[in-house]
Amino acid sequence: MGFVFQKFNLVPIMTALENVVYPLMLNGVAISDQQRLGHQILERVGLGGFESHRPDNLSGGQQQRVAIARAMIHQPQIVIADEPTASLDSQTANTVIDMMKSLGHDMGTTFIVATHDGRMATRCDRVMNLVDGALIQETMKWAS
Repeated sequence: MGFVFQKFNLVPIMTALENVVYPLMLNGVAISDQQRLGHQILERVGLGGFESHRPDNLSGGQQQRVAIARAMIHQPQIVIADEPTASLDSQTANTVIDMMKSLGHDMGTTFIVATHDGRMATRCDRVMNLVDGALIQETMKWAS
């Protein structure tokens, strides 16, 4: 399982690549495999060439893509994303939404997203609206 947070939760002293492969480091994956997989997923999220950048040298959208890459590094079946577009401008938010949908489709990952962002909700295949912990509405759109 992978996790994406509203505030990115990147380690400030680590590069983009180091942040992405951190879960692999913790699990004892060989350094050569860490590097290969990290470069691949950063390329996939449009950050090829940004491997050596630290979070403070990346835009909010780039930081969120690093966070998504980190969540996807193990090719999880499920990623839980808490307000992944809340800290982003509308254009960057749309880019992140497109990327998450593409990654989910291509890698067979289901994204479970908590959001107050109507743009995000309208782009999801299934939306469940909760009020005070109770389900009040559910809508589904099946991708063709």
